[in-house]
Amino acid sequence: MTAAAIRPGRVENDGESESRRTHRPTKHALTARERKGLRLARALVWPALAAAIIITQIPFLVTIYYSFQEWNLLRPGDRSFVGFENYAIVLSNGAFVSSLIATVVITGASVLLSLVFGMVLALLLDRKFVGQGVARTLLITPFLMMPAAASLIWKWSMLDSNAGMVNWGLSLIGIEPVAWNTDVPILTIIIVLTWQYTPFMMLILLAGLQSQPGDVLEAASVDGAGPIRTFFSMTLPHMRQYMELSILLGTILLLQVFDPIAIMTRGTGGTKTLSYLLYERAFVGLEVGEAAAYGVLTVLLTIIVAMVALRTLFKIFKTEGMN
Repeated sequence: MTAAAIRPGRVENDGESESRRTHRPTKHALTARERKGLRLARALVWPALAAAIIITQIPFLVTIYYSFQEWNLLRPGDRSFVGFENYAIVLSNGAFVSSLIATVVITGASVLLSLVFGMVLALLLDRKFVGQGVARTLLITPFLMMPAAASLIWKWSMLDSNAGMVNWGLSLIGIEPVAWNTDVPILTIIIVLTWQYTPFMMLILLAGLQSQPGDVLEAASVDGAGPIRTFFSMTLPHMRQYMELSILLGTILLLQVFDPIAIMTRGTGGTKTLSYLLYERAFVGLEVGEAAAYGVLTVLLTIIVAMVALRTLFKIFKTEGMN
């Protein structure tokens, strides 16, 4: 009786195990040709990986080493190991806090404005019209310009108090010329960065708009939903992940901005960001140890933002793959 009671259970369990073995994916044995191709692929990757390590990781390790040294270029032969003293000086210095605030304000405002204008331009380009390709090419041009060239154009051709085109336009409506670089330096930097990074946001958001199912939008139109309701009820929720990705990647890029600040304001008027403060301590104050500590802290801040950005990116890829 007991054996009979146990036997069916064993038979059932054996059946479940057999089912699992049946549905378990079998490993495909690689042929000699496939193994050769795999070795070739790995061999082609190794030079790029080695170059990336040499170009990025070794300089970063050297920067960490310098951050533990007291080294002023006015006394090049006088160097000593001070441990975390440079970090203590940096974190206790009011310049670090003010630069961090300036970095957050400039980066946050530029990213949000670029996102808004990028969404508007993406919505306008997400439709067929004559000259669509030309319009897209012209709109992405600001992002392709060198930051130094863009800064010089805005400083002298656009925002100059005497001959700038912006002040000329304001004079037509009776507004006095504005010395943008000295009177409103933060606004000046935000304008330039917004102009330059709006195309970057536009490209990401345009890709998101074009991935939206067309039949769903047609069904909403048939049901009587207007364009505004369709946008806020269907398009905006669909674009949420693309907007998050735009914000995070834009933040990573804007954290490293240096050229507009160095060329247009030289860090005055609350525009001294962490990247410019690093340059100032290294090439003006000649304090290599402190500058290296600033650099390490800036890299750590960028890595934190990059980790969040990569998680969001992988989440988007996973969601799109499941769909």
